[in-house]
Amino acid sequence: MEYVITDAETGNSFNCKAEESLLAGMRRSGKGPIKYGCFGGGCGVCRVKILEGQYEKFKTMSKAHVSAEDEKEGIILACCVKPLSNITLKREKK
Repeated sequence: MEYVITDAETGNSFNCKAEESLLAGMRRSGKGPIKYGCFGGGCGVCRVKILEGQYEKFKTMSKAHVSAEDEKEGIILACCVKPLSNITLKREKK
């Protein structure tokens, strides 16, 4: 299954497979609003805010880049979550 991931700021979108991270889908498609670094949740480069949609966290995010309060507001690292639905997101700077 694939979901449509949309950048709220540009309207650009890409497909992301249910079994891959948002960042992996972005990288595979060659589209997306963010750059990437470590792919492991430690560098914080792929920080985004989920505006709409559901996701599943499958890796631990560095608390240096995403606090518990950030997570409550939908701010995550795209390398650490997989989509469970279509998602609308935006780049989130620290």
